[in-house]
Amino acid sequence: MIGKEVLNFLSDLKKNNHKEWFHRNKPVYQRVRREFEQYVGFLIAGLAQFDDAVQNLEARDCIFRINRDIRFSKDKSPYKTNFGAYIAPGGRKGGYAGYYIHLEPGASFVAGGIYMPSSPALKAIRNEIYHHTDEFLELLDDPDFKKHFGGLDNIEKLKTAPQGFPKDFEHIGLLNHKHYTASKPLSDEDLAGETLIDDVLEAYEALYPLNYFLNEAIDATQPG
Repeated sequence: MIGKEVLNFLSDLKKNNHKEWFHRNKPVYQRVRREFEQYVGFLIAGLAQFDDAVQNLEARDCIFRINRDIRFSKDKSPYKTNFGAYIAPGGRKGGYAGYYIHLEPGASFVAGGIYMPSSPALKAIRNEIYHHTDEFLELLDDPDFKKHFGGLDNIEKLKTAPQGFPKDFEHIGLLNHKHYTASKPLSDEDLAGETLIDDVLEAYEALYPLNYFLNEAIDATQPG
């Protein structure tokens, strides 16, 4: 379970998103971040039971900084109002498909797959799907996957066939994705539940075949 103090801190931060408040409440931030880091550590240990590609990760390699990059944003709020971690081979910056956890009052979720893949990775994924369509469709139709996620997230899709692929391909919709992710909401009540870690790991295990498929494609783009 996630303690109430974590969500309470994030709620307060959303109302007081400025450096003065954050510095006054830094001891609270440090405390709730340690709790989140411990939670991510539990998830890594659980994931390693069925995905050995993440078994040597440290939580700190997966957790995103709370500071926002405001250089090119009209919103100059200095801090994110959520905690997030991306557990994937090489950590959050590794460039591979993985497992995401997002804590935000009223808007928490778990997800997996790959968001904003590099151009070579995206091309490799589309090629893999094109040449192994039946295998990919089988992954999406798996009862465990559908139970937790339903299907791929329908975000940022091309309106026409990607370059290099035939427009009349029967499953062209599968190739039009710019991101290959699936997500599942978590309520604040879910976060407070005693079975939270087991429930999240169950969802992640349903995601594992998708991540394995995506990472097999991405591996082909790596040197050596």
